[in-house]
Order: sequence, then structure tokens, then C-alpha cells
Amino acid sequence: MNKLFLSFFVFTGCFLNAQINIEKRADFKNLYDSCGLTGIFAVYDSKNDKYIVYNEEAFNKQYTPASTFKICNSMIGLETGVISDEDYVIKWDSVKRPVPAWNSDHDLKTAFRNSTVWYYQELARRVGAEKMKFWLDKTSYGNADTTGGVDRFWLTGGLKISPAQQIEFLKKLHDNDLPFTQKSMDVVKKIMLAEETKEYTLRAKTGWGTEGNTDIGWYVGYVETKNNVYYFVNCIFTDDQKNKFFAKARKEIAMEILKRLGAVL
Repeated sequence: MNKLFLSFFVFTGCFLNAQINIEKRADFKNLYDSCGLTGIFAVYDSKNDKYIVYNEEAFNKQYTPASTFKICNSMIGLETGVISDEDYVIKWDSVKRPVPAWNSDHDLKTAFRNSTVWYYQELARRVGAEKMKFWLDKTSYGNADTTGGVDRFWLTGGLKISPAQQIEFLKKLHDNDLPFTQKSMDVVKKIMLAEETKEYTLRAKTGWGTEGNTDIGWYVGYVETKNNVYYFVNCIFTDDQKNKFFAKARKEIAMEILKRLGAVL
């Protein structure tokens, strides 16, 4: 492994003129190779104030956030009063979609858990394009580009975010440092809960989008232990639409690396 200090620029200036500690980990490459994938993994170890990164060249490149945007989208819906809490139901429009779990009424917590696209599209339409743009600018979410339609900009439109920016957003959420009310942030932290043990609590979200012929998969979140918080992002890529490992690899690669780092057991 290679430890170094360096200064570099992120697209939105998240680390502008900031000196950060990066530990490069080329040994994670075999996890991606074994699945026929390429990818970038990064974790911020808050106790030791350092980033551990595989494929640093992709750390600051921006990609479609896909369903990881549901973290921000949920808070915007709550903050604007479009939805009141995690139990807020939006009725299914009776249009059958390819994911069976989507074909029913959903509240915020089930829509988040099942990554129900239509629920969040309807939420965004109710918020409206002007307010959506306002909140993306206010939170400095990715490149804050809402072109492509109020219900499509995070899927096939202009919104892009880098792994570095994902981690910064998660850090602000954990620290209650986003421009939302405490209630909005607390509700989202609650629905992000993926696993809870005596040793750690994991809050996370998957995402799956496309850019051209490339599938892009995400697993982002943070792990709270008794004496540390690890913020992580796994972003994977493939041009093979038939890659059988893609869906599971988003989470499985991330969890394996977090185990190697001692963040989870």
C-alpha cells in the first residue's frame, strides 16, 4: 500500500486547496476483476482522518447518481412538505413495471428500501422543477444539474456526482450539517438503516443507472462503530449488459472491503 499526502481539485471544489491523506489500495482490484467489472472504492476513516481509495483516478469523476439520489430526494420531499414522514403513502398508478415489488402502493420507507422509481418520480413532480433546482444548489449536490426533466434528471438527465462528492454529502448528513431541518435528516437516516448489530450500524443506498452503453452501479453509505465512522462509496462499471455479478457486486464488494478494513464483522 502507498500512503501519501496530496492536494487536488474536485469539480465542485469540495476539497479546493485542501490537503487530504489518501491511502491507495491496489489490492482491492481482484474483487472487481473476479466479477468482470471495473470500479472505484473509497472510504473515509473519520477517526484517522484519511481516505482509503482503490482506483484514485476515478475518485473525482462524475457519474449519474441513479437511485443514490433518493437520499437527497427524500429530504427535499420532507423539507418542502410534499411528504410528511416515512409513512407517507403515494398510490400506485396501476402501471405494471418490471420490478414486481414496485407494483403496489408505497410509503417513503418501502419506496426507499425497494428503490421504487415511480414513487420518487411522483415526489419530484410534486416538489416541482424550481424547488428541486433550489435545493440541489443549496446542498451543493453533485453538479446540481436538473436538466432532462423534473422526474428524470437523476436517471438520464444532467445530474452527475463523483465518489468524492458522495462521501462529502454523507458526512454532512451524519453530522447534521445539511440545510434541512433535523426532522428531515432524522427520517432519512432512519430509512437508510440497512443493518444493525452490537458492533456497528450500517446506513446505505444502492443505485443502478446507465450512461451510453455502460451500466453504473453504486453502493454508498456509512458505518458507525463504537469509536469511529466510516463513510464509503462503491461505484462499479460494465459494458456487458449480461454480467451476472453486477447487481450483487455493488453491495458485496463494498462489504468485503469494509470487512478487510475492520469496519464491519
